[in-house]
Amino acid sequence: MNHVPGSLPEHARAIIAEEEALLARVQSTLEAARQKAARGTDTQGLVAQLQVLRDDVATASVADLPHLFAQMNQARSLMERQESARLPDAQAPYFAHLRLDGTAGPRDYLLGRTTFADVGAGVRIIDWRFAPVARVFYCYEEGDAYEEYFGERLAEGTVETRRLVVIERGQLTRIISGALVLERAAGGEWHAVGRDVTALQSGGTGTAARPEFLGTGKGARRIEDAFGVTALLDAEQYEAVSTGADRPLLVLGSAGSGKTTVALHRLAKIAFDDPQTYPQSRMKLIVPEEGLARLSRRLLAPLGLGGVAVQTRDAWLLAAARQAFDLPGIKLWNDTPPLVSRLKRHPVLRRALAARVGVPKKAASTTLDKLRKRLADAYFDRRFLESVVEAARGELPRTAIDETLEHTRLQHATPLSKELKDITDPDRLVTVDGKAIEEDTPYAMAGTVDLEDLPILMYLKAQHESLGLDRLAHVVLDEAEDFSLFELFVVGRLLGKGKSCTLAGDEMQQTDAGFAGWPAVLNELDIRDAATCRLQVSYRCPRPVVELARQVLGTQAPEASAHAGRPGAPVGFHHFPDEAQAQLFIGEALRDLVSREPHASVGVIAASPESAQAVYRVVADMPWARHVSDGEFTFEPGVDVTDVGSVKGLEFDYVILPDVTARAYPLDDESRRRLHVAVTRTSHQLWVVSSGVRSHLIAPSGAAAPR
Repeated sequence: MNHVPGSLPEHARAIIAEEEALLARVQSTLEAARQKAARGTDTQGLVAQLQVLRDDVATASVADLPHLFAQMNQARSLMERQESARLPDAQAPYFAHLRLDGTAGPRDYLLGRTTFADVGAGVRIIDWRFAPVARVFYCYEEGDAYEEYFGERLAEGTVETRRLVVIERGQLTRIISGALVLERAAGGEWHAVGRDVTALQSGGTGTAARPEFLGTGKGARRIEDAFGVTALLDAEQYEAVSTGADRPLLVLGSAGSGKTTVALHRLAKIAFDDPQTYPQSRMKLIVPEEGLARLSRRLLAPLGLGGVAVQTRDAWLLAAARQAFDLPGIKLWNDTPPLVSRLKRHPVLRRALAARVGVPKKAASTTLDKLRKRLADAYFDRRFLESVVEAARGELPRTAIDETLEHTRLQHATPLSKELKDITDPDRLVTVDGKAIEEDTPYAMAGTVDLEDLPILMYLKAQHESLGLDRLAHVVLDEAEDFSLFELFVVGRLLGKGKSCTLAGDEMQQTDAGFAGWPAVLNELDIRDAATCRLQVSYRCPRPVVELARQVLGTQAPEASAHAGRPGAPVGFHHFPDEAQAQLFIGEALRDLVSREPHASVGVIAASPESAQAVYRVVADMPWARHVSDGEFTFEPGVDVTDVGSVKGLEFDYVILPDVTARAYPLDDESRRRLHVAVTRTSHQLWVVSSGVRSHLIAPSGAAAPR
């Protein structure tokens, strides 16, 4: 039984009474619909009727067939209608209440996952994903006049009521109506909670680094002189920046400790101190993702480093392979299965392949095609792949073996166009829409090379002769933990005798399994005397975020934790029974935040691109919302809905994680690192939102996560 205390204002008590009555009416109507369905046509009877009709068709005269076929179609239609008539779950039939006052008078619409209507009872549940009227809920506030086309019909009116409701196990537990938030306690009594519980805290605008200047995370809002930021470096950062150009430098530190700041300031100092030896045209910055590449280009300009080339790892690899093999183009396959990609980038493959190659033969051919065949011999060798998986000690599943074998078979098959060219008219090798006949089929993979294979092929060539790559005066690798040993091998061929380079990284931010450790990284680059500094202060993230990040890492967390230099807004934890409720709640919070802080940068970081697309749907009609894939960040104020694979090295004023569920982030080491990356992107406040089963990496109310 629910209790509405007299201490609540009258309008709050009225809202609770209205929503309780509405839920009771919906549940009563659903129960009646279920009983009616139970009394309806029996499915087993329809199946039996169909069987009899089929038997009759076999012996019937031609004149009787149309009538029999019509009866069969009618029976099938009844079966399909009965199977498709799914009713909403009475335990949680809807999660939002919208009342519109239009030309036909006031009408209530309830947003849920299953469409159901009983107009006589005044119950209209609409599927929030597809129903046109749901747009009104997304795009208008309570009290707004709306004007929307539903199909070809223009609908106009006023939004009288717009509420989010949480129904758990058939019971109403929370109502969010504008600034009013009402919650039902375990004992049944209702009470109002502060709006700050469901709103992101103000004051975050400008706390994250902006493209116009290279911040150090100390909260500087405006910097008139771009080079003046150098004065904000702490003693540890300044000492690292001052490392001599002729000595390789390894900069380690947790998220937000200033690794990129140090790397780029060192680059600027080297270019300024000795421009003859270290011209910008012979300097390069290589980063894992396009988003970080875009940000880095903007950060370099104020430092006077506009002439330094910035490339993503993939773009650099392709350019290097073209130069090494003297080919204008290489036919790449850009959809390598994840397990195959992981195997090809894992450090155990580097060691296993080195042992398999053995002593190089000087006379061996080093063309790309010949080396592809040599590499395929290894990929086709099941025993070899089994030894690789076994050496990975659980970081590679055995299913990777069959996937690699099948993927290699398709890539080394004879292209269909080549197989048919002597027996088929060439015009027949092109479809009516102008595409090659093998396009969109498995044959399209024939003759292709995976991007992950390029550094391996260059490694194989280097066993016989020089790669012929242009040497660079200085190379910076940001997020160096994401470079495979084969990729580092090729980087080593870019370095001169002095091995002048800067490596910035954090082993806790690797998003793929298989980091070989910093000694292995330096060894692959043939570096013996690197200067090393570990930055100890996390400037970007406030203390509550740093503490949560350490809890997420669990036993993987380093013994010496980074010091969080400043207090900050608490982490918000929000859990919902249903994913749709969580997404609508996020949409509400974003609208509220953007109205209060229109110049803030907000990152909604989902666990996967598919999840990001689902979240974006809720705010897609808002002018401030952007769906970012493939790193295409604009770094303008607003909301970027993206995924964790796209945000390494980036930061936002506010961050919302919309799907911290057990499915998205299971209890394993890789998920710990991925979630750690997502958590540490904020400079002001973090929200952790979950539905269904919360990830076990996050404990309720921010308590220590299970280890």
